[in-house]
Amino acid sequence: MGAVNSPASTRELVTGVTGRPPGRAEAGRAGARGGRGPSARRRLFAGGAWTVAAIAAFAVYLRLASTRAVNSDGASQALQGWDMLHGNLLLRGWTTTDVSFYTTEVPQYALIELVRGLNQGVVHIAAAMTYTLVLLFVALVAKAAATGREAAARIAIGVGIMLAPQLASGTNLLLSSPDHIGTSVPLLLILLIIDRVQRPRWWAPAVVSALIAWADLADSVVLLAAVIPLTVVCGFRVARSRQRLAARWFEIALAGGAVAGFAVAQIAYWVIHAAGGYTERPLGTQLAPLSVILGHNLPIAAQGLLLLPGADFLGLPGGPGTLFVAVHLAGVAAAAAALGLAAWRFGRREADLVSQLLLAGIVVNVVAFVVTAHVYNVPSVREFAPALPFAAVLAGRELGRFISAPRYGRLGVAALGLVLAGYLAGLGHELTAPVAPPQAAQLTGWLESHPIGTGLSGYWQANVVTLTSGGRVAVRSLGITDGRIVRTPSNVRTVWFNPARSRADFMVMSPGVTGFGGFTDQRAVLAAFGKPSRVYHVGQYMILWWPKNLLADIRS
Repeated sequence: MGAVNSPASTRELVTGVTGRPPGRAEAGRAGARGGRGPSARRRLFAGGAWTVAAIAAFAVYLRLASTRAVNSDGASQALQGWDMLHGNLLLRGWTTTDVSFYTTEVPQYALIELVRGLNQGVVHIAAAMTYTLVLLFVALVAKAAATGREAAARIAIGVGIMLAPQLASGTNLLLSSPDHIGTSVPLLLILLIIDRVQRPRWWAPAVVSALIAWADLADSVVLLAAVIPLTVVCGFRVARSRQRLAARWFEIALAGGAVAGFAVAQIAYWVIHAAGGYTERPLGTQLAPLSVILGHNLPIAAQGLLLLPGADFLGLPGGPGTLFVAVHLAGVAAAAAALGLAAWRFGRREADLVSQLLLAGIVVNVVAFVVTAHVYNVPSVREFAPALPFAAVLAGRELGRFISAPRYGRLGVAALGLVLAGYLAGLGHELTAPVAPPQAAQLTGWLESHPIGTGLSGYWQANVVTLTSGGRVAVRSLGITDGRIVRTPSNVRTVWFNPARSRADFMVMSPGVTGFGGFTDQRAVLAAFGKPSRVYHVGQYMILWWPKNLLADIRS
């Protein structure tokens, strides 16, 4: 018993290394034998391979992203990025949704626009870049310190689960407008730092805290996927340890850093808002009744757990596409097995901290989604999108050792290869889908060729026109409240509706398309603005024009 707290055993517990460290002479001899790691040539080759893989992945996902139509969600962040690029660093006058992306996607869009200008391609490039980064971090965190066959198996399992997002609905969630999947990048970076710190270092909790503050300022899902898991898991590890608190300072610092990072993000937003910066709509936290949770939310969450890994075969017609979707059930099974293994090991003293954090992040994020009153439809599962890369990493870490074990020999490798071949074939099939024009493309083209001023319309017909025209045409977003016209409450800028500084000349009426509502209330339009002087018909759109500034007739 006395040896438990001895310096040697404490060092072994922290580092996982037994015995005394080698002296300089021994280390030199090991280096001469090549035992200290890969040679410079191997490292160079590995770096080149990772670079080539990242470039290839970006090209593939850029093509896949182009199969989805750019809409006003992505356009809104693109316009915010354009504003930031031109000096409005605090996004003064902007009202965002309850997810601002202020420190993540908006600066990313600004940097892309610095090179590419303002156009719809910015949305596709950013989506492909984000998903490529997610895959890269999934591979790195899944690999951990493993080498050889096990490292390859871990990477193949983790990346394989995410390799081919389901065409249409899945691509919309993961490779379209900015969404919670992008928040996975800083979250996976946090896990990578924790995983790669072989010995507790003072700087690691500080960096983790800074990353949490940075990410949480952009997306409140960080509270569910990182802050609560870090606090609970580290607290659990400290509470069940027989060591003194001083010996567990690293976990205590990680938990404290997570809470501190969250607090810093709230203070930063308050400072930005007080300085005249953007306003973020409040986050909905209302809980759903038990009957809604069981009868509505749970079925949607279950379907979402199929959709995110590309395996939502429910309701699909027969054909090659459905067969490729069904192959993804192998990834769902692998993720489920990994979750079970991680849960079984969770309470053990030798349990891996990163695996515990991954499991807790998935559970907290999904449960929080299920109990909320804001579960509308299957696309709502974007709220727990970080669960996908977390589950992929967990599957790689938990199952890689079994797949690569000598006792399974070629069987495990063959099974993994067969599944990956099916995934790659499915990805190739998805890439044959045609490039999709942006939403309201016909309207944009007509307005560019018929300059009649600045317009007003519903949300899905507004910012997307402004983006895809490169700012040559501007359409501002309106809504209807209590039968009267008001400006849309989010993704708009105040100055757009100030009649002293801006102008609006026409109104676009549109029935919209499936999933993206239109603006059809002509009675409210005529009540607010009177009879138009001109009426144009462009496809499904009706454009009403007045010889006056319509903004003067809009009440706040």
